[in-house]
Amino acid sequence: MSKKRILVTGGTGYIGSHTVIELQQAGYEVIIIDNLSNSNIEVLDGIEAVTGTRPAFVKGDVTDVEVLRKLFETYPDIKGIINFAASKAVGESVEKPLLYYRNNLVSLLNLLELMPQYKVKGIVFSSSCTVYGEPDINPVTESTPFKTATSPYGNTKQISEEIITDTIKSGAPFKSVILRYFNPVGAHPSACVGELPNGVPQNLIPFLTQTAIGVRKQLSVFGDDYPTPDGSCIRDFIDVVDLARAHVMAVARIVDDKMDEPVEIFNLGTGRGVSVLELLHTFVNATGVDVPYVITERRAGDIIQVWANPEKANKVLGWKAEVPLEETMRNAWRWQLKLREKGIM
Repeated sequence: MSKKRILVTGGTGYIGSHTVIELQQAGYEVIIIDNLSNSNIEVLDGIEAVTGTRPAFVKGDVTDVEVLRKLFETYPDIKGIINFAASKAVGESVEKPLLYYRNNLVSLLNLLELMPQYKVKGIVFSSSCTVYGEPDINPVTESTPFKTATSPYGNTKQISEEIITDTIKSGAPFKSVILRYFNPVGAHPSACVGELPNGVPQNLIPFLTQTAIGVRKQLSVFGDDYPTPDGSCIRDFIDVVDLARAHVMAVARIVDDKMDEPVEIFNLGTGRGVSVLELLHTFVNATGVDVPYVITERRAGDIIQVWANPEKANKVLGWKAEVPLEETMRNAWRWQLKLREKGIM
């Protein structure tokens, strides 16, 4: 039996690369398209080092419909798509809203328009807990109402979910699993892939590990005067490999015709809220490495606290977050040490 072919957009990015590994290990054939705007071609070496297989790679922009069309012609019989092609920094989206609306929405529109022409069965969409805004009650379930987004990034996720739902309601011949991530952290335990954003990291953990190794002078903790136990924001930090596994389960529901509804939505989190300062101390305790930090002003667009109720994903998807936070922190540090060894960071 030939392997089922899956297209992963943004597949050399942080979550994308870990998902490609899990897909290949589950027996899928993977095609990646990425414009490398926030990732590096060497990621393919890391994927190959773990799985023994180098995925097919197309350098291209998903906002260019002709590039996508050519990809579908070159690789016929793509059964499913996992869409990671999006800009994802909350702070940057406040400064560059048009970049975010164009990149995150046009890429999705192009995929949804082409899917019926090439008989793609469905799309797994990478959404975010930002769709809940500042929730009234935690933990949030999939039926927690959306609040007004606190950033253009969060708004693109809300709009994208609406676009997918409206398109499928109108009778489009495909299905979708929407995955609302909480806060992905860590790296592959092999230290062959991890988080390596281009330029100054917008995410907490790469900034933290770069500070721990001396690339950055100090870590900024944005605010210690929030109404939380230690004054810092609370998030649901989920190991990136756990998160990647959920995508394999989601894509299997699509390609094996196991979906209960044409659109299924799942929260992906641990179910536990951890503050930024608690995460910092967990890293120090897990690795024995000190991290100089300073408390600074609150950051625009930041939500005070949000964590998941992951029961639906546990029961329906058969997925559960398994990696302990201490292990996740050690994996993140191992990845940073590997980058130093290679002379990258």
